[in-house]
Amino acid sequence: MPEHQDWGLIDYRKAWQRQKQLVAEIQGGSQKSILVLCEHPTVITIGKTGTKDNILQTSDYLESLGVKVVENDRGGDVTLHNPGQLVGYPLFDLKHYRKDLHWFLREIEEVIIELLARYGIESGRVDGLTGVWIDNLRKICAMGLHCSRWVTSHGFALNVNNNLGEFSYIVPCGIDDKEVTSMSNELGMNVAMIDVKEDCKKFFDSHF
Repeated sequence: MPEHQDWGLIDYRKAWQRQKQLVAEIQGGSQKSILVLCEHPTVITIGKTGTKDNILQTSDYLESLGVKVVENDRGGDVTLHNPGQLVGYPLFDLKHYRKDLHWFLREIEEVIIELLARYGIESGRVDGLTGVWIDNLRKICAMGLHCSRWVTSHGFALNVNNNLGEFSYIVPCGIDDKEVTSMSNELGMNVAMIDVKEDCKKFFDSHF
């Protein structure tokens, strides 16, 4: 069972540096696998297969809003994090589970699907795409991983109560024919983040 840490609302770059430190410790054997949960001030990130063409606003406009753009080493294209979105970083040593990144992604998707069902939200997968979707049209959870020496970093971003309007700054994950949604948007009411975090930890523990 992984260790849990809650970093609260934390700057994206600061969290990325902490991830790198923990990954090095896990690779060195001084730290066990760990699930980090947190939120970020509004930030746009670009994965290894991403392009700035999927950012729809000028850098000057984003800067005026205080929105940073960060290129990172995760898989995937452009995404956005903002307060009210639950970001999870499973920093796992897959040598202790299964050395199969595809399996690991599917397991995380299943955790989120089960978590959403706990709140009465029916969700699933879309063939050929990562993440968790509703009605094959609305993305509620984005995913992107990095793996080095079988230790994973980065992870998932589940929209809980966040401002979906900010996703208009980008083409989410480079997909322009689908929408973005959140738990509160689907339920018509806000959801307590503390409860979602606790349920997330429980479902992760049941799978890992």
